[in-house]
Amino acid sequence: MKLVDRIELRTPAHRDRAVDGLRALALLAVPTGHWLLGGFTLDGDGGIHNASPLSTFGFLAPASWVLQMLGIFFLVGGYASVLSYRRRPGGTGAWLGGRIARLGRPVLGVTAVWAALIAAGSALGVPGDTLRTGATLVIQPLWFVGVYTAVTALTPCCVWAARRMGPWAAAPLLTSVAVVDLLRYGPYADAVPSWLSLINLLPGWLFAYQLGVSWAEHRIGRREAWVLLVGGVALFAALIAVFHYPASMVGVPGQDRTNSHPPSLLVLALAAAQSGAAILLKDRMGALLRRPALWAPVVVVNLSAMTILCWHQTAMLAAAVPASLTAGAVPGLTTAPDTVGWVFARLAWMPLFAVLLVLIARYARVFESPWTRATRAGRAAAGVLAAGFTAFALGLT
Repeated sequence: MKLVDRIELRTPAHRDRAVDGLRALALLAVPTGHWLLGGFTLDGDGGIHNASPLSTFGFLAPASWVLQMLGIFFLVGGYASVLSYRRRPGGTGAWLGGRIARLGRPVLGVTAVWAALIAAGSALGVPGDTLRTGATLVIQPLWFVGVYTAVTALTPCCVWAARRMGPWAAAPLLTSVAVVDLLRYGPYADAVPSWLSLINLLPGWLFAYQLGVSWAEHRIGRREAWVLLVGGVALFAALIAVFHYPASMVGVPGQDRTNSHPPSLLVLALAAAQSGAAILLKDRMGALLRRPALWAPVVVVNLSAMTILCWHQTAMLAAAVPASLTAGAVPGLTTAPDTVGWVFARLAWMPLFAVLLVLIARYARVFESPWTRATRAGRAAAGVLAAGFTAFALGLT
């Protein structure tokens, strides 16, 4: 029996395929965005450094509007967490502990392995700048895990709010971010301390999660979805055209403002529009994914969610680092992203990155399963390695 048929037979009839499809779409946008918008430059000693094509090509900014799908990811996360929370066999603490363990194991695995790779690379003469660039790229996506853990811990509070306020439960979060943005970008910005922007970190990402919780609680229907879509698009356009927010949804070197770290009001506007569109398209997507050939890839992606998140940068580095050591400047790989030719060359390299990610995932997926065979000493060693890698990546060592 073919894999596609086996997956179809093992899928429960009550499985919400549209939600899984949305999650898979948001997941695949992460490596696609990082691979397309993350370039390298090569220094005189053969070391590679991060560089962004957005510094040269402002016209690529709309691509970040499509590829920045964290709003969808948090929306679906809130929806799925409510379903899981309802089915929890034990108390809230046991449920939350299980969710945190599922998120933490792959992170511990990738950071421990990278600690060993850095030690090996240093012994083999890989330039220190290359090792530090690699460590920075690997740790960058992992901030998401910490934030997602925090919002997941708030699921009971989000459920309580959704049952009492419906879709309006997300409004205070939007207001909070708007107030902080007014303070840090408004007429009194010079008097506002830089740390104030960090206040946006939790409400900024909790916004779409709360929408997902309200959706799962049947408090958001098609009418509310249309309000989210139209209102989100209008707010997004106004923030860019009238209030001069940066157009890119990711940070651009040389710009003094960024939308995503921590999230600005523009991120919430995009998340609202994406959430509204996702809710409106849910039934149509669910019907489409009744086709086994389309459903099977969605299942595979969802089963490898944390592996994709943790290892996709490693896949790109697996091509770029050997190229920098053997061939030097390779168009689209280790050359500066400052020509249109680079964009097309990078698109040509992306299938190789995908193949390398599949090969890595074949072995790295083991970190997603419970570490039942790991000894206490083995877990302690992994923890020490992960801590060492984190210190290196953050420039503490």
